[in-house]
Amino acid sequence: MLAILAPGQGSQKPGFLSPWIQSDPAMERRLRAWSESIDLDLVHLGTEAGQDEITDTANTQPLLVAAGLLAAEHLPVDAASAVAGHSVGELTALALAGVLTPEAAVGLAAVRGRAMADACRLEPTTMAAVLGGVEDEVLAAIEAAGAWPANRNGAGQIVAAGPVAAIEKLAANPPVKARIIPLKVAGAFHTPHMAPALETLEAAAASIEVADPVRTLLSNRDGKPVASGAVALQQVVAQVTSPVRWDACMSTLGELGVTAVMELPPAGTLTGLAKRALKDVQRLNVNTPDDLASAAELGTQAGKNEGVE
Repeated sequence: MLAILAPGQGSQKPGFLSPWIQSDPAMERRLRAWSESIDLDLVHLGTEAGQDEITDTANTQPLLVAAGLLAAEHLPVDAASAVAGHSVGELTALALAGVLTPEAAVGLAAVRGRAMADACRLEPTTMAAVLGGVEDEVLAAIEAAGAWPANRNGAGQIVAAGPVAAIEKLAANPPVKARIIPLKVAGAFHTPHMAPALETLEAAAASIEVADPVRTLLSNRDGKPVASGAVALQQVVAQVTSPVRWDACMSTLGELGVTAVMELPPAGTLTGLAKRALKDVQRLNVNTPDDLASAAELGTQAGKNEGVE
């Protein structure tokens, strides 16, 4: 059983789309069409832009969704039994599940990115990774510091978010056997500090047509499958102020009997987490067109295992 995973913010690297565009002119045309629809040059961002430019939340989010969907057009998506995305990657997953069109997913990612960037400028907030420690003690320490567990990624990793002072307090008094690593982000994503962005996103989502998922779609809210397209969109919108429960998504993948995971570009983060959480599960990072042959082979293998020829 194959699952396709879509990464979130922080996975981007300068020039990571260059191999894709160089391999097929049609990919550049596709990106330019999406660029025109959201008034943002995705080709430039994916090929020539430096780290600072692609780290800008307003740029990063539509870039990641567009990159994942661009690669997915050349991947055996029909062989996948399940899809899931981390944070903004959940919009990519909604498109792979047939809930949104690719154009709607990229468009909503652009709205989301701009709205969250605007919310970040309202007050100084930040995030930090908490590595190791006992989960209950880590969560208690985050709360005591006045922050929130924004991402519960599993594999001994929880990301705390909140006011700069709260994260500094947490770093000064880390939980036992835990390390605090400050993250270079614009603000406290997936916390109540993103409430202004939530209002903007709700308004944008109200006019989007959806369909019910055609394959198992896991939600960041609780890791459970979502059967309704309307509910899936509602949950991905609410996600901007709610924790990402990637640990729960991985747990569900295990319960479903997933035997292989394929991560869309820029790949590596989610397969890295899966390496520790999903033992004996085959992992494939799709980062360049050179990986497409391995992806096709994995898709064929998954289809045979599912009894699909």
